[in-house]
Amino acid sequence: MRVTVLGAGAGGTAAVVELVQAGYEVALWNRSPATLEPLQRAAGIEYEGVLGEGFVRPRLITSDLAESLAGAEAAVCVLPTLLHGTLARALAQAGIGKSIPVVLNPGHTGGALEFKTAFRQVRADCPPVADFSTLTYVARKYAPQRVTITGHARQLRAAALPGDQGALEIACRLFPAAKPQRDVLAANLANLNMVLHPPGAVLGAAWVEAKRGDFTFYVEGMTPGVTRVMKALDDERRAVAAAFGHTLPNLVEEMQLIGTVEAHVRDTQDFAVAISGGKANSRIKAPDSLAHRYYREDFGHGLLPFIALANIARVPVPVAQSLFSLGEKLIGTDFSKTGRTAEAMGIAGLDRDGLLEKVRAD
Repeated sequence: MRVTVLGAGAGGTAAVVELVQAGYEVALWNRSPATLEPLQRAAGIEYEGVLGEGFVRPRLITSDLAESLAGAEAAVCVLPTLLHGTLARALAQAGIGKSIPVVLNPGHTGGALEFKTAFRQVRADCPPVADFSTLTYVARKYAPQRVTITGHARQLRAAALPGDQGALEIACRLFPAAKPQRDVLAANLANLNMVLHPPGAVLGAAWVEAKRGDFTFYVEGMTPGVTRVMKALDDERRAVAAAFGHTLPNLVEEMQLIGTVEAHVRDTQDFAVAISGGKANSRIKAPDSLAHRYYREDFGHGLLPFIALANIARVPVPVAQSLFSLGEKLIGTDFSKTGRTAEAMGIAGLDRDGLLEKVRAD
């Protein structure tokens, strides 16, 4: 199968490594020629970590979107979720149509909903879209031509909107860790970054600015006070999921399923100890500024769509609301203009039953 990977950051290059290792013909696209230049010069990607150490050579590395999609049988979007709307419109303009299924790795909260809404602003024949709850990898690019992969999901939640089952089947074939869910809400409300990042981002903001991120976010930043707020936010996430008929594990239990909390952990209520003891995330530094994606992405494209879903479910989420309001003030951004709103997801005005009808085939 010919697969196009959209995005050449750490996640995108890690996806290329896994897919090439699995025998797929992979094209890599990124909108920035400067990001691609080191990879083009090397004619491939160096990698190290849990997928081994070595070098993979995709069949094509290009900043030309149409060229990257020529002959593709699937497109895998491995980009920050705040770019999903822009990418959807670009793909529509490139003429992708219904012929190439799209996999959002990850879609996080509301990914498929926003993608299809944005695509249809350009043309009606939207491709089928599959949505992952989280990124398949814990990865960083410490050098422009090399990706360091410290974690690979043992399992993650995947779903699709009604009529898009073919995209979900392809997504699970490409990424065997993906486990199909009843509907996209079950995957979207398992977006762990929405719970993991905002409490530490808000409560550690002074330290982020003073130290330029020179501390480990998941170890030194995972203090008892931060994780008490995190646990309260996680309780809200699970309450919203329950209102839509889904019983989801708590944050630590879900991280164990993924593999970012160690399997031997028994006290899944002690968030501080469990999360700080995870090997996959142990080296990851905190944000180096308030422009980092832990702020830009996880508030406007994490908390904001979550609050929209909570409002539809009629579940109060005061912790999420408070963190979101503080995040907007910290960053100095009005996410109602740039974030993943109910309007952006195409669900404005729906009640609980209306939303369930939209996301479920039965």
